[in-house]
Amino acid sequence: MADRIAQHFRVEEAPFIESATGWIQQASDEYRPILTHFLNPRQQYILSTLVNSDAELKLKFQGGYPQAEMQRAMIYPDYVESTDLDFEIKLFEVDYPRKFTQLQHGQILGSVLGAGIDRDVLGDIITDGDSWQFFITADMSRYVVSQVDRMGKIKVRLNQLDLANHLVPIDAWEEESTTLSSTRLDNVVATGFHLSRHHAKELIEAGRIQLNWNDFDRPDYQLEHQDIISVRGFGRVRLTSVNGVTKKDKLKVTLAVLHK
Repeated sequence: MADRIAQHFRVEEAPFIESATGWIQQASDEYRPILTHFLNPRQQYILSTLVNSDAELKLKFQGGYPQAEMQRAMIYPDYVESTDLDFEIKLFEVDYPRKFTQLQHGQILGSVLGAGIDRDVLGDIITDGDSWQFFITADMSRYVVSQVDRMGKIKVRLNQLDLANHLVPIDAWEEESTTLSSTRLDNVVATGFHLSRHHAKELIEAGRIQLNWNDFDRPDYQLEHQDIISVRGFGRVRLTSVNGVTKKDKLKVTLAVLHK
């Protein structure tokens, strides 16, 4: 089944599709909810496509707060009722000496992952411009507290909060409708950040790009629905949707941009 489904997606997405079909089969065979780790938007889209083909299963996402980017998924029989508590997500605030220093997103991410934690157990890292918080799976919450007491050279303490006490993130995605000659990576980067194609290509080939949180250096790569590109020094851009073709054979798309 996984091989047949994988034909509709990228070759490199086959391992995730195999995992996803396994979760779906498990939920169906065992008549119980299956909870995933945190998934990025592209993985959420793929999983939604797969689950929607099974009329007896439902799918729900939760990232700890509204509009979360990284979210856990629950696949469950249609007669099961799920609650937010079932997603087993914990929220931590980073306590640090704000009067004397500042934290950055990269410091928090690097310190948590540097403690030996896999990326898929860590959810969003958010800030309101002053405080910082992050979401993590419940089963790793004690471990992260025991292992992380510094971020860079900054002494920190991790305080667990109720999910209802999450910050309102200062960062906001800006959506725009535009046209593209193609969904090539360099073309989307250039359009999203108003750069020349040449400059965008240089950034990609210089190793300043991540595609769905993985280093990537192919300017001609064709992007698809919900791909997220991180551009060091500029921010992020997401291909939210492809909405058809113009009379001049250009693609009508919606891009979401998060400026750094």
